[in-house]
Amino acid sequence: MIDVQNLTKRYGRDTAVDDLTFTVRPGAVTGFLGPNGAGKSTTMRMMLALTRPDAGSVRVNGVAYRELTHPLRQVGALLETAAPHRALSAARHLRWLARSNRIDLRRVEEVLDLVGLTDVAGRRIGTFSLGMGQRLGLAAALLGDPPVLVLDEPLNGLDTEGIRQLRGLLRTMAAEGRTVLVSSHLMTEMSLVADHLVVIDRGRLRVDTAMADFVRGHGRTHVRVRTPEPLRLQQELRRRGVTPRRARDGALEIDGMSPAEISALAAAHTVPLEELSTHTGSLEEAFLGLVAGGGDGSRGRSPGRAGNPTDSGSPVRGGGPSHG
Repeated sequence: MIDVQNLTKRYGRDTAVDDLTFTVRPGAVTGFLGPNGAGKSTTMRMMLALTRPDAGSVRVNGVAYRELTHPLRQVGALLETAAPHRALSAARHLRWLARSNRIDLRRVEEVLDLVGLTDVAGRRIGTFSLGMGQRLGLAAALLGDPPVLVLDEPLNGLDTEGIRQLRGLLRTMAAEGRTVLVSSHLMTEMSLVADHLVVIDRGRLRVDTAMADFVRGHGRTHVRVRTPEPLRLQQELRRRGVTPRRARDGALEIDGMSPAEISALAAAHTVPLEELSTHTGSLEEAFLGLVAGGGDGSRGRSPGRAGNPTDSGSPVRGGGPSHG
């Protein structure tokens, strides 16, 4: 478990992380989202004692990271800024990490195979592509078989097969009862792998809830209708005060009415229907609706501090399997 309490980090007059509190629980993949500059990477660096907070604390399974004797055996981490020595081979790099944390050297071969780098284990890291370097970073994160994973943009540079493998790996590790925190800007992939979401904006908590609850609460849900007589149906809908949108394929998208109500209206006016289905917005739509429109208006405020807690209301919190 990762317990973040009242975490704050300032750089001069700017507040990167502002009194942030949330808990990442085991047994689920938690997605860590926010727009550029939201404070995600700074928060993750403070989790790993790479950046010192001005206030607050982070504990991993009840212990501060700096107090861990063999950190790789407790927390596996991948940060975008991490860079191994380019002159070393992949195998030598991992063996060095293993020795420094008293990890059995046989584990090196296991993680190289797990991330698909066995055939290039002897190559210098400086010759690796972006995707190969990312796989090596994942191998290092997995080296100690840790109960906690903190991954910042782990999908960057991976090909389709690598993304699929990583998705399966994260799901498996969560199913084993591990704590998995993943930051990514790839919303489609996040929607496929994450059970729970923590969303921050301008360093402040905006959402801490189950993925399904977030999409349902912030995404746009509408009814999609296809009919050979769309103009007739549009006329009847407008008489009810409903203005449908026309999709690119000619279907109508209707807000504010249930499928049963639309079906009854069409039947009453003998309008044939070819399709009648409910669609819930995507994670990307829900996320953009929250941070772009502001939800609480915070994105429209002046730069610097995001304001005190009374300015923007309380963050969205919810239940779900990962929050208890």
